[in-house]
Amino acid sequence: MSERTSYEPGTPSWVDLSSPDPEASKAFYAGLFGWRAEDTEPVEETEGYVMFKLKGRNVAGMSPIQDDSQSPAWWTYVDTDDVDAAAARVTEAGGSIPVGPIDVVDAGRMAFVAHPAAGIIGVWQAYRHTGAQIVNEPGALNWNELQTRDVEGAKAFCSAVFGWRPDDQDFGGMTYTLFNVGDSAIAGAMTTPSGVPDEVPAFWLNYFSVEDCDASMAKVQELGGSLFGPAHELEGVGRFAVVADPHGATFGVIAGEPPEE
Repeated sequence: MSERTSYEPGTPSWVDLSSPDPEASKAFYAGLFGWRAEDTEPVEETEGYVMFKLKGRNVAGMSPIQDDSQSPAWWTYVDTDDVDAAAARVTEAGGSIPVGPIDVVDAGRMAFVAHPAAGIIGVWQAYRHTGAQIVNEPGALNWNELQTRDVEGAKAFCSAVFGWRPDDQDFGGMTYTLFNVGDSAIAGAMTTPSGVPDEVPAFWLNYFSVEDCDASMAKVQELGGSLFGPAHELEGVGRFAVVADPHGATFGVIAGEPPEE
């Protein structure tokens, strides 16, 4: 189902971008995905937060980088019915809470949580803003993937905090972990590829659906972005590639369906 009005707790429900140049980012993602940017109100409280829309529906967000310590990046948020309870589980599981829990005007309550094996993850308790309203179609979020050097540590942490059930699968000769909520695969994890520098910590990679992976890769370059190698194709998954926008925020494009059990 591509249209969503709610998410089961434990399901990734939203992604947003931290950008050093919001106007340039608006132009890039409009050219790549056809997104229309809409400022959120009241501006003095939302600090310049932008909603990206597709077909008039919210599909992603963007906030301006607030200081030089931040890097351009895409962030994943997991839905919860109680951010404060989730934060308590984070500390019990050996993680930390860099931000929050805090209310975001009347949109929801959130926190950023961190763990060496599971990276930095947003946790979102919806009030008015329930998450992405379109998923799994061209221009919308398709999949959330953790790349980590400690998959076992990530399994333990995410199971304790979000209730995820890990299930190792063979994808193209490599072990890929599906995280499940109930009977649904909602995210994945894999060992960080060997070409990634050692100093890069565990991180979440967001994939967006496209009609044609190769055409989208060419468009990324035309718009000033860059590619991380050639496209890959896996039976039952689709054709996909990892790319970056002009500021270096990394994401994936995929012509195919989300993994299933």
